Amino acid sequence: MPLIATSDGCRVHYEVRGSGAPVVLIPGLGGDGRFWTPAAERLEARFRLILVDHRGAGRSDRPDGPYTIGRIARDVVEIMDAEGCATAHLVGHSTGGTVVQTLALDAAGRVGRIVVSGSWPGPDARFRALFAARLALLEANQPAIYQAFTHVLGYDAAWIAAHEAELDAAIARAGEALAPLAVAAERIRMLLAYDRAADLGRISAPALVIGARDDEMILFEQSERIARAIPGAELVAFEGGHFYPRTRAEPFARYVDDFLAR
Repeated sequence: MPLIATSDGCRVHYEVRGSGAPVVLIPGLGGDGRFWTPAAERLEARFRLILVDHRGAGRSDRPDGPYTIGRIARDVVEIMDAEGCATAHLVGHSTGGTVVQTLALDAAGRVGRIVVSGSWPGPDARFRALFAARLALLEANQPAIYQAFTHVLGYDAAWIAAHEAELDAAIARAGEALAPLAVAAERIRMLLAYDRAADLGRISAPALVIGARDDEMILFEQSERIARAIPGAELVAFEGGHFYPRTRAEPFARYVDDFLAR
């Protein structure tokens, strides 16, 4: 699997699969490109997929910092350069959606079509309260509680019931997966600092915005805010909790495929 040394020396991991027009898939706060595996299996026949691990997560290096959405966006551009992609379509979920927004604003010439999924344009009072609570759990050295909280907010009840053993195992591994906790905490502060709401009207890329009406992590109204702000954006309402690209991978991939193939 490729590992690129970015311009500041951080090594960032990514995976390439499939063939066709290049599509960069950027995951959420968990930062591991394997989040996209169920959707990628349904998209790789038509597209050359680049699945990115964030710096500070997944199989990438985890430096102390600093962490910003803009820096992760630059990492994506450097991966595109390494792969010879002058332009690419971008698909980002949750935190990945903020990276997509940033690239569509600050590197518009490198961007084809964009899909912004389960994301937000900037923090509101509820977002700040929720993520401050998640941050406090990390600062209190409670990775297992943090992970359990993520599951409750991220999955619908049916998924939790059907995958209880799998989720329990993830909770047991949370201390290792999130280490070092100081870096995980910095990455949450990165989200609290992100706000491009006032800029989204400048995005010219064709945009599909997806959100889930039953998302308890990032409310559907955040997707509505993004869709209203980006000129000509299409909005799709999903079900399946915050992690619907995994729990509803087939319909999610179908919407993405149809939009990117136009």
